[in-house]
Amino acid sequence: MAKRTLHGKNVLIAGGAKNLGGLIARQAADAGANVAIHYNSDSSRADAESTLAAVEATGVTATVLQGDLTVPANVTRLFAEAEAALGTLDVAVNTAGKVLRKPIAETTEDEYDSMFDINSKAAYFFIQEAGKNLADDGKIITMVTALLGAFTDGYSTYAGGKSPVEHFTRAAAKEFADRGISVTAIAPGPMDTPFFYGQETPERVEFHKSQGMGGQLTKIEDIAPIVRFLASEGWWITGQTIFANGGYTTR
Repeated sequence: MAKRTLHGKNVLIAGGAKNLGGLIARQAADAGANVAIHYNSDSSRADAESTLAAVEATGVTATVLQGDLTVPANVTRLFAEAEAALGTLDVAVNTAGKVLRKPIAETTEDEYDSMFDINSKAAYFFIQEAGKNLADDGKIITMVTALLGAFTDGYSTYAGGKSPVEHFTRAAAKEFADRGISVTAIAPGPMDTPFFYGQETPERVEFHKSQGMGGQLTKIEDIAPIVRFLASEGWWITGQTIFANGGYTTR
């Protein structure tokens, strides 16, 4: 069991049903936190319920909450419902995102709008609501992408949609500092989850593996402990984008 560094804290995880978000939820519970698990659509409901059961098995309080976070009113409602279920929130983690690999010449306006709504707009209003609602000395953590430090083709709307989050993070870190709230972003490398494989050919997967230590992709197990650290002992880190990708890329 993880050291109970989050004992008694209340944690909200956007995109917390499965993959990285699900592991963060489980590790937060192991560390003693109560957890609100957000999921977007009905297709993730079963995963959210499974994560809920695993979290509750540790003896903490937990809840599942649904909402499309590209609608700011839903973000406001998410924080209100999480607080109603757990009490004042201490940590807000946003793992939600959407990946698209497509040439600029072929990208439609609808695809552009969807990518920026999910990766940028939703992240902005999540940080905004976290700043309004977290307890003093709270922590806000957002997932971005190692592509922010890459020079490559195909990911214009994904890296482009995530890049504003760095500026949101820096501004929020300054604006919320007088309340002791730290604000950080984590930039994983290509991650060994279903979201990645649907965008790449087998040959490109092998190339991406070759760029990381040990010839492997980033695993969710590499990232979740960093979230736990930033939410506890790592509170002094703020306004930063942490490139946690096994040497895949940096700046």
